[in-house]
Amino acid sequence: MSYRILLLPGDGIGPEIVAEAEKLLRAVAEKFGLDFSFTRGLLGGCAIDATGTPLPDETLALARDADAVLLGAVGGQKWDRGPAHLRPERGLLGIRKALGLYANLRPALLFPELAGASTLKPEVVAGLDIVIIRELTGGIYFGEPRGVERLPDGSREGRNTMVYSEAEIERIGRTGFDIARRRGRRLCSVDKANVLETSQLWREVMVRLGGEYPDVELSHMYVDNAAMQLVRAPKQFDVVVTENLFGDILSDCAAMLTGSIGMLPSASLNQTGFGMYEPVHGSAPDIAGQQKANPLATLLSVAMLLRYSLGEAAAADGVEQAVASVLRQGLRTADIAVAGEPVLSTAAMGDAVVAALCAGG
Repeated sequence: MSYRILLLPGDGIGPEIVAEAEKLLRAVAEKFGLDFSFTRGLLGGCAIDATGTPLPDETLALARDADAVLLGAVGGQKWDRGPAHLRPERGLLGIRKALGLYANLRPALLFPELAGASTLKPEVVAGLDIVIIRELTGGIYFGEPRGVERLPDGSREGRNTMVYSEAEIERIGRTGFDIARRRGRRLCSVDKANVLETSQLWREVMVRLGGEYPDVELSHMYVDNAAMQLVRAPKQFDVVVTENLFGDILSDCAAMLTGSIGMLPSASLNQTGFGMYEPVHGSAPDIAGQQKANPLATLLSVAMLLRYSLGEAAAADGVEQAVASVLRQGLRTADIAVAGEPVLSTAAMGDAVVAALCAGG
């Protein structure tokens, strides 16, 4: 099979980790008899520097012509002082909205070898395997009106609006139920229904949908309690579905349960299965260009790309098994190493995963 992959290296460590992903995809193609053609585009700060906008029209056209998109990371202090519409993150939000990528899947899987790297006790996190599903194109990040206004007394007021339609909630709710049905058949819907009208509607819709999925156990939890429970007893969760802002926060919280945010992949999907794949971590400009970044989240994002958008399950399994293999071998980047352990560079870890893939059955 032949597939078109758009690579968006982005900013900071993005080019380094995407280089390892391309290396891995080329090895996957050879091992599994696939054909990948690669194009590159600009998104985020690098796009602002080159074109004056964080999301050039050319990048959006390339994305629409691709079978899947792989993103590194966007952002950095260099662009933080610019106007809101010229921030790198506006490009990320824009491409999600333009491509209809409403469902963000963030698995938090703890590899046994990294149980000691978590800041929580090993017995609390050992065996952790949860998925957080975040609604990605609605809520307070996109609601109108928004902005900062000057008041009559000369002071300024910031305003954002949280808006959700019943259709948006139902769409992401069904995604949550469908994924729960393929896993442990337990779905926790997270909201703030005791305070927010949007959450009250959210809960009503989820309860209604639950009647269509009698084989899935539906529970509800307020977001503040969910944050506490993720730290107290994370293994009580299987699949979590929630809105944009809450999902942003909870998924980063869950990331640290696994030992490092450098281990967490993500997929952002639309209704056709087309997706953009990226590591959960940011651009880490403080270590950019130093070969210190952990590429494993990006390589695991490659596995999600193969599984969800391309339907190449065997290749996805091969990538995940290769990552597990290098961890069993004791190979570590700086973020997941303990004191005294040797540390691999970004490229060396990528090479190790490729070698494990090629050596696998």
